Amino acid sequence: MRVLGIETSCDETAAAVVEDGHKVLSSVVASQVDLHARFGGVVPEIASRAHVELVNPVVAEALVEAGAALDDVDAVAACHGPGLAGALLVGVSAAKALAFTADRPYVGVNHLEAHLYASWLEEPDLRFPVAVLVVSGGHTLLVVVEDHGRYRLMGETVDDAAGEAFDKVARLLGLGYPGGPAVDRVAAAGDPAAVAFPRPMLGDGFDFSFSGLKTAVLYHLRREPSANVADVAASFQEAVVDVLVAKLAAAAEEAGATALVVGGGVAANSRLRQRVLEAAEAAGRRAVVPQVSLCTDNAAMIAALAHRRLLADGPTPLDAGVDPNLRLPRAP
Repeated sequence: MRVLGIETSCDETAAAVVEDGHKVLSSVVASQVDLHARFGGVVPEIASRAHVELVNPVVAEALVEAGAALDDVDAVAACHGPGLAGALLVGVSAAKALAFTADRPYVGVNHLEAHLYASWLEEPDLRFPVAVLVVSGGHTLLVVVEDHGRYRLMGETVDDAAGEAFDKVARLLGLGYPGGPAVDRVAAAGDPAAVAFPRPMLGDGFDFSFSGLKTAVLYHLRREPSANVADVAASFQEAVVDVLVAKLAAAAEEAGATALVVGGGVAANSRLRQRVLEAAEAAGRRAVVPQVSLCTDNAAMIAALAHRRLLADGPTPLDAGVDPNLRLPRAP
C-alpha cells in the first residue's frame, strides 16, 4: 500500500510517499524559515499563503521522486491538527482534492500521533511498550505507547514548550530565528556548568515547566550583561536536557519500556540526542533517535501513520474539517 502524505501544520510544506507504513519512497520539505526570520517567529498569514503557493509543486516533486503517478497511490493523507488553522486548511484541502480526483480514500492524521510513529520508519521492529518524548516548539509530551493506537500520556508542559523556550532564549541572546538550532550551535563552544540555572519540576512527577527557566536566563543577563553567550546557551541547554532526559528515563522505568524514543523538532538537538543514548545505555534499554529529517515536521510520518489508521479505522469522510487544538488520543 502506497500512501501520499501532506504536512502543512506550521511553516513547512511537505509531501511524501510511503509504502506499507515504513518504506519511505520520497520525502520533500519546503522550509519557510527565510520568510519568517525577519519577524523572529512564524506569522500565520504568511505561512498559509506560502503553503498555497508551495503545496502543488511539493506534491509533484514527491511523486516524481517516488517514481509514481497519482493513480499509483492507494490513499492520500494530510495532517488535520493540531497546528495553525489556515495552514492546516491548505494541506487538508489539497489532500481531499487529490483523493477525490484519483478516487482514493482520504485519511486525516493527528500531527502529535505522527511524531510518535516517526521512530517506526527507522525501527519497524520496535517492541511495546516504549517511552516517547515528543518535544517541539508547540508541544512537550511524555507518552508511553502500549500498542499501536494505545497511548498513555504521562506528562506534558504546564506552560512553555521546550522548543518555545529555546526560541525565546535565542532572542534574549541575540541569536536570531529559528532559535533551537542557533542555541545548539553556539552552545557547542560553551561550558554547560558555567551558570547554575534551575531544573524546573525535576523531581516532581512527569509534567514539565520551562517558563521559569527562561525567566532565569533573562535575570542572569540583566545582572551580567557582558556574560559569555556560549556559556549561557550551553548552561540553559543543559538545564532543559537534564529535565527532559530524567523524566523520559523515569517514565521508561515505571512503564517497563523496552526503549527510550524521542521525536519532534527539538529532538534534532545534538545534546539531547547524545544524552538519550547515554541514558538508554545506562538503563540497559534500547534508544531510538530518528534522523533529523524525521524529527522536524515532515510528511513521511503523516503517510506512515495514515497507513495504520486506514487499516484500523477506514477512510476519513471528505466533509471532516481541521482541528487546530487536536490532542493525542488516549488509550481505551
